[in-house]
Amino acid sequence: ITTMLEDYNYILEDLKEHSHFRNIKNFEGKDEKYIHFKGKKLLNLSSNNYLGFADNKNITELFLNCAGNKYSFGSASARLLTGTLPIYKELENLITELYNTDMTLLFNSGYHANVGINSTIASRGDVIFSDKLNHASIIDGMQLSKAKFFRYLHNDMENLEKLLIKERKNFKNAVIVSESVFSMDGDIADLKKLVELKQKYNCILILDEAHAFGVFGKTGLGVCEDLGIINDVDLIVGTFGKAIGSTGAFATGKKTLVEYLINKARSFIFSTALPPINIAFSKWIIENQLPKSYEKRMQMLNLGRNAGSESHIIPVIIGGNKETVDICEVLFHNGYFTLPIRPPTVPEGTSRLRLSLTTEINEKELFDAISLAKQTK
Repeated sequence: ITTMLEDYNYILEDLKEHSHFRNIKNFEGKDEKYIHFKGKKLLNLSSNNYLGFADNKNITELFLNCAGNKYSFGSASARLLTGTLPIYKELENLITELYNTDMTLLFNSGYHANVGINSTIASRGDVIFSDKLNHASIIDGMQLSKAKFFRYLHNDMENLEKLLIKERKNFKNAVIVSESVFSMDGDIADLKKLVELKQKYNCILILDEAHAFGVFGKTGLGVCEDLGIINDVDLIVGTFGKAIGSTGAFATGKKTLVEYLINKARSFIFSTALPPINIAFSKWIIENQLPKSYEKRMQMLNLGRNAGSESHIIPVIIGGNKETVDICEVLFHNGYFTLPIRPPTVPEGTSRLRLSLTTEINEKELFDAISLAKQTK
């Protein structure tokens, strides 16, 4: 055992030496704009709390006044056992109605959703075509599946089509999977082309709208709503843990696929359901707060575009791990909270600051931070 632990210690020391080591930070508190850390009040530029609903005391108070004591703080069971109460179906039906899809299934997190979907929908004799920069949860799901998978060059539709021409005929079912807004680059996939290729080569199209749900679209349904292609996508994945400020996720789309997930997706079948109070909070936010957010959402997206991104996620590429860590330290001492994004989250040599906007951050705050980071670099 001692020898084994020495091996792990060696790996940990190597991570430290190459500025790869990660630790859990102990925050003193946070709200919709600031985070309190090491005795300092810092502008939070590393949050997915895009609309400021999480950690918002007014929002929490309003919800609890509505909820009263109707919802418990534990489900104590998986959904397929005794873990389904009316509020779960109410939220699923609400999502189905908003998207005008066949059916919706809740998952405990975006990770649960992507692992469950991508390990289940394609099996032995099938194939998955995945964008090379898709989230780790999608990659993990593919690796757990018995299907063959290919990773096409990031947002390169020509490369994807070449793979489809070469490989599609060799497999029974084929899946194309992509994020809509990519979590580390903030760029947007060519969704209309993905729909075209899905139809041309008889594939199932799965889109992860985790960073777009609640932000893009007239009613906040994502990039698919913006482009008018919701009904051309077989499964849309969204999360409640980012813009909605809650927890959990959903997959909505074709009834056959959703029912297949209920029966086959292990991350759904074998997980204790989220507490009813969380499900109720997600539903309440979507019904009561999201409709009021349009103007602020558009201002946030315009600010991101002014900073050179396609979305509210702005990458500032630094390159080396140590340099990125050092710049975060400089920003910390100047009142900004940023985190170094390093491999394996991003490719080697592309370590970066990932600046996430919220509706509370203004233009001066953002550009002062970017300017300081670039000067330090």
